[in-house]
Amino acid sequence: MTPPFSSTSRPCVRLVGAGPGDPDLLTIKALKALQSATVVLVDDLVSDAILQLIPAGVRVVQVGKRGGCQSTPQAFIHKLMVQAALEGEQVVRLKGGDPFLFGRGGEEVDYLHSQGIETEVINGITAGLAGVTSLGVALTHREHAHGVVFVTGHAKPGDHGTDWVALARTAHQARLTLVIYMGIKLAAQIQQQLLQGLPAHTPVAIVQHVSLPHQRQVVTRLDTLSQTLVEHQLGSPSIIVVGDVIRGVAQLTASSDVRQAAQG
Repeated sequence: MTPPFSSTSRPCVRLVGAGPGDPDLLTIKALKALQSATVVLVDDLVSDAILQLIPAGVRVVQVGKRGGCQSTPQAFIHKLMVQAALEGEQVVRLKGGDPFLFGRGGEEVDYLHSQGIETEVINGITAGLAGVTSLGVALTHREHAHGVVFVTGHAKPGDHGTDWVALARTAHQARLTLVIYMGIKLAAQIQQQLLQGLPAHTPVAIVQHVSLPHQRQVVTRLDTLSQTLVEHQLGSPSIIVVGDVIRGVAQLTASSDVRQAAQG
C-alpha cells in the first residue's frame, strides 16, 4: 500500500528524480510518489516511458527547461507548485536524473520552504553515473582515479562559469574523472581550456540519450573531442566523461565508432 503523501496536514511537494530515462531504473519510492500524486509537473528530459507510469486521471503539467530553447520560467514553476500545494493537491515535481544534481532542486526547495510548503526529495539515478556504467566503466576505478567531479558546462546567465583550466590541472594532479553535463554547446571552448591542464591523449567518452533504446556512445581523445562530436553528429542531451577510467574498457578504444547501446 502506498503511504500517505505527507505525514502532516501541511502542504507538501515531492521533488522526484526520474533517472536517465529507462523506467527500470526508477526507484520504488519514486514510483509510489507518482502513484499517489494528483498533479505532476514534468521536466523536458523525463522520458515517455516514465510518463506512462503516471496513473490515468492525474493532471500532468509540462514545464520543460532546455538550454537554447524556449523554457518555462523558473519563477512560474515555483508559483505553480505553491498554488497546487495550497489547494490541497498531492504535488510531484518530476525531474530527469536527480533533483539535486543540476536539476535546480535546491532552488525549488528553498522557495517552497520560504512559502511554508514542506518538501520531500526522492533521489534518482543521474545520467553521469548511468551513462558511464553502460560502458562498463567505474568512475572511481582505483587503478585510474581517486575521485570524480560532476560539473556543468552551462553557466548561469551573468556567471563566468567553470574555470576549466584550473579544474583540468587539479584533475591531472589529483587523478580525478570529470563528468560534464550540458557541455555539448561549448565543447570546443571546454576542450581548448582543458588541454591547458590535461594531456592531449586523455581519453574521453561521449554518451547521448543515456539508458534509452537509442543511446549512442563514442570514445575519443581530448584533443579530438569537438571534431568527434561533429563527425558523429552527437548532440544534447549527452554527457562527456574525461579521464583515464575510460582506458579500463577493452572493447572501447580511441578509434571506436558510434554504436547502438546493447539491449538488456
